[in-house]
Amino acid sequence: MSSECSSYLNADRVLVSGFSCPRVGGDARAVYCCGFQDVKYCCDDPHSFFPYEHSYMWWLSIGALVGLSIAAVVLFAFIITVCVLCYLFISTKPRSKLDTGLSLQTADSETRGGSIC
Repeated sequence: MSSECSSYLNADRVLVSGFSCPRVGGDARAVYCCGFQDVKYCCDDPHSFFPYEHSYMWWLSIGALVGLSIAAVVLFAFIITVCVLCYLFISTKPRSKLDTGLSLQTADSETRGGSIC
């Protein structure tokens, strides 16, 4: 089984002549034409040819990086906000202990072992 990679213009607008897969001296399993409209090569995956230019993928990568950067900034702002609110909550607590209404008394030696009269 083999496939043909048609000729194409690379990113530098130079015509690259077509070739068949697998290439002579290459991997015998690479029987499919893969890549993009401006970068083609032989590979073993029949679903690895994309009908657009390779530079298009860089724009997708830049878009993903911008999106991830925005998400990271939002997450960082959320974490800072939570830390500030926790600090404010802890620092504004009253310093004295709250009165529970129960007074604890220590037991005397008379009430512990003494007789009741």
